[in-house]
Amino acid sequence: MPNYRKTKLACYLGFITQAIAANFAPLLFLKFHKDYGISLGNIALISTVYFFMQLLIDLFCAKFVDRIGYRVSIVVSEVCSAIGLIGLAFLPDLLPNAFAGILISVTVYAVGCGLIEVLVSPIIEACPFENKEATMSLLHSFYCWGVVGTIVISTLFFALFGMDSWRWLAVFWALIPAYNIYNFATCPIVPIVEDGQGMGIRQLGKRPLFWVSICLMVCAGASELAMAQWASAYAEAALGLSKTIGDLLGPCMFAVTMGISRIIFGNYGEKLNLMRFMLGSGALCVVCYLLASLSSNPIIGLAGCTLCGFSVGIMWPGTISISSKKFPTGGTAMFALLAMAGDLGGSIGPAVVGKVTQYAGDDIRAGMGVGLIFPIVLIVMLIIMSKCSITVTEK
Repeated sequence: MPNYRKTKLACYLGFITQAIAANFAPLLFLKFHKDYGISLGNIALISTVYFFMQLLIDLFCAKFVDRIGYRVSIVVSEVCSAIGLIGLAFLPDLLPNAFAGILISVTVYAVGCGLIEVLVSPIIEACPFENKEATMSLLHSFYCWGVVGTIVISTLFFALFGMDSWRWLAVFWALIPAYNIYNFATCPIVPIVEDGQGMGIRQLGKRPLFWVSICLMVCAGASELAMAQWASAYAEAALGLSKTIGDLLGPCMFAVTMGISRIIFGNYGEKLNLMRFMLGSGALCVVCYLLASLSSNPIIGLAGCTLCGFSVGIMWPGTISISSKKFPTGGTAMFALLAMAGDLGGSIGPAVVGKVTQYAGDDIRAGMGVGLIFPIVLIVMLIIMSKCSITVTEK
């Protein structure tokens, strides 16, 4: 009998790999600026390149992964992630232009992370687990624990060995995807749909309900990332906390509560109604943005920021589970387009908060106030989805 626990472990480590790649380089931004003389404007391009590459990979997966095969594609994801992290340790010093070395490394592991984001969820969805919704939520919690582990372990490492030892830490992080190459190469992988039976981009695009799923995913990504990306700055600027404390109580605690939310649904999902859980989470998210934007009390503001992680925890995996039920033959194209929508929302949300903050005279509370539009739209989309009992199976 196939050992699907090995598949589950490989997918867990896949999301941890993605968390490492997304959060390790930002911890080094000021180090890159100081050591290599890279302008802060160019430093900002590092994150832009990372997320842009993920969007391109989302589109690529929708077209070509079914032809290439899931196993080859997911193994390539781990190879690219490992090579990219190792490259980050050495290429900036080996190449004449350090910034070029950083961008090449980021591009390579962004390709890996884009593949992970698209492929891991359908791999789990296709496995014969009893409660798919709970399993999906638990799977996505490992991204949260990956974020927490990356921040905490990296902070401890730098405190013990100094920032100048960051290259060794990059190599250490690369060991996780390197080990996971073997897991994905040998674990059982079941096709999400039979060959030629999956819906294509055009078929999905003709379904109005699928656009509701896309809107849900955009709002899920925006609700999550608008707070997560600005949590540290919010804790520092609006609440008056130090940079170190702001990082730990801002993005780190946000990730912890998001992980707790996903574990709760992962363990008790069979007893909970996913749609109601998501509606309640959306309402809580609105409250959290209101607390962060209106309260002048640092404790209440920080509570809003922290609880927001709990409220958004179910949104991304929950949208995937709902869409999988509505479009059981959606196939790779559906998962790729949902991932692209989530990444798009993750780009739009922080940008909107940042622009409004700038126009409001660097008042980050104003930015947070506008950010609540995303969970409000998400609630509306959920209500529309809950009223529709259609299940689309034909191509």
